[in-house]
Amino acid sequence: MKKDTIIFDLDGTLLNTLEDLYTAFNYAIKNFGYPERTIEEIKSFVGNGIKKAIERALPESVSEEELQKIISIFKEYYEKNIAVKTNPYDGILPLLKELKNKSCKIAVVSNKYDNAVKELCKKYFGEYIDIAIGESTEIPKKPNPQGVLKAIKELNSSIESSVYIGDSEVDIQTAKNADLPCISVLWGFKDKDFLVQNGGKYFAKKPKDIIEIIEKKLYLI
Repeated sequence: MKKDTIIFDLDGTLLNTLEDLYTAFNYAIKNFGYPERTIEEIKSFVGNGIKKAIERALPESVSEEELQKIISIFKEYYEKNIAVKTNPYDGILPLLKELKNKSCKIAVVSNKYDNAVKELCKKYFGEYIDIAIGESTEIPKKPNPQGVLKAIKELNSSIESSVYIGDSEVDIQTAKNADLPCISVLWGFKDKDFLVQNGGKYFAKKPKDIIEIIEKKLYLI
């Protein structure tokens, strides 16, 4: 069956958000006296939502109350500085344009909190993204497939005609849980060896590879 519903992860897949996340992370944790983390450490922490990422940056002894305060500081700072150095990866906008020209439906499902996902998609991708869904009280974090299934339903599409695209092991597991094929991109936050070890099967070295994989490798699934 033709794959005409394309669901993307956001950070590390469509947008390089790492430097703005790095700045916001360190602003928040340094406010509470914790040592600054490197950009490579931040890169390894993200993927499972902001709470889990900040937990990974802090000692295990941090209380839930203090953790929530740090998350609040992070969100307040990040919302004001969400697009200082963030940009789409090279080739993403032409990819989205080509997918739209092929009459594809396009969604984003991310573990970033919902307001930030919607704001970033609107700013950078405008009319290309039909639906943008982030973590909220209604939508649990990936690898729970609920956000992906919600996007498919709202697009009046089907599991059989959908594919998920992301850069992490969380995305591979999310696709599996939703019974979708997953294309793993190699320009994001995780390398190919790690993705292979976590079940990755299809790999895109550059954005334009995604269409070739969909049309030549996934068409027969």
